[in-house]
Amino acid sequence: MTTINKRHISTPLTLPIIVSALLFSTAACSNQSGLTTSTDSKDAKTSPKKSAVSNEKPEFTTKTVATFDEPWAMVALPKSNNASLKFLVTQKTGELFIVDTATGAKTEVTGIPSVAYGGQGGLGDITVAPDFATSNNVYISYAEAGKGTDSNKFGAKVIKAKLSGLNSATPSLQNITPIWQQTPKVTGQGHYSHRLLFSPDGQYLYISSGERQKKDPAQDMSMNLGKIIRLHPDGSVPKDNPFVSDSNKIASQFWTVGNRNVLGMRFDENGKLWISEMGPKDGDEFNLIEKGKNYGWPIVSNGRNYSGTPIPDHDTRPEFAAPKVTWTPVISPSSMSLYTAGTHNDFPAWQGDFLVGGLSSKALVVVDVNNNTASERYRYDMGERIRSVLTVDGKVWVLEDENDSKLLQLIPK
Repeated sequence: MTTINKRHISTPLTLPIIVSALLFSTAACSNQSGLTTSTDSKDAKTSPKKSAVSNEKPEFTTKTVATFDEPWAMVALPKSNNASLKFLVTQKTGELFIVDTATGAKTEVTGIPSVAYGGQGGLGDITVAPDFATSNNVYISYAEAGKGTDSNKFGAKVIKAKLSGLNSATPSLQNITPIWQQTPKVTGQGHYSHRLLFSPDGQYLYISSGERQKKDPAQDMSMNLGKIIRLHPDGSVPKDNPFVSDSNKIASQFWTVGNRNVLGMRFDENGKLWISEMGPKDGDEFNLIEKGKNYGWPIVSNGRNYSGTPIPDHDTRPEFAAPKVTWTPVISPSSMSLYTAGTHNDFPAWQGDFLVGGLSSKALVVVDVNNNTASERYRYDMGERIRSVLTVDGKVWVLEDENDSKLLQLIPK
């Protein structure tokens, strides 16, 4: 068992709110052996709130909208009047595109900072500011190379920028402002996580910070690796964060600790924050994120080390928050989105469910949440690795992974 850094967290057995092997592959860190391709999970359940709609598993076909090389994230731009819906799509190699979902036309955005491309690193997540309608601001995460004494080291960085010329042929990023970065920069190019999410009220920015395949930093309060970060949109620290301290400024950023590699974050209909998280060899997780809790990595996990040596399960250490769902064999969760009806209601049976993309599983996984519990409900074999999932106004899009990947709209049968 890995020992935590006792200089930074004391008596973990009594404080419930107080952590690397190489990836199996550079694109997904969960074990890819022994995966099922069945479209139904043996643990799938239908919650009472769904029974009034239908117990039948919805089916769909797909429509190709556009193609990309190594895409990582997508977000919808606010729609105005009768204009067609447009997405912002990032590619790991450092490109950002505005995509018209009606025509598939792509317009590249210039002014992207230099990214450290390689392994899991490169251009990462993107989200629009809560006041985008008036500010045109976006938030972007990416992997940054170190300089000087940090040469050959890397870390995630988050910036705010104005998206200028949105409806022109030459859109660009302007007024770039740094918001946050991983500290310290370390060697290797895995487990950046750097997923971005605003709270429903727009007051807080959540950032998932991976433990960079180093394990122990997830339990080290002097490093912001292996944590979920909560900030104001300008990068300042909220006074009600759980670890606010005049003597430990970096810990003041933390909302939770003991996280491994969080690639999906979304709020449910009741304002609760859920994440999908890569496990090691087996044991991918779906977690309910609560203020100040410690999720146990690398002290506990329902998976194993890549060497095959065991890691104590969560039930052996009840002071650590346990996942609500675990996957063995893994699904390699890449992203997640909450399905809600809007002007359209293509999949009424999915109302209030999370849609989780699977990389090694090549799947779309539908997860039902009911208060503080969760369970896999449906699984769809997509035939390709799924990098991103997005629901907008009752419609659903998925983005495949790697080169020549398709942006697909799901069309209900």
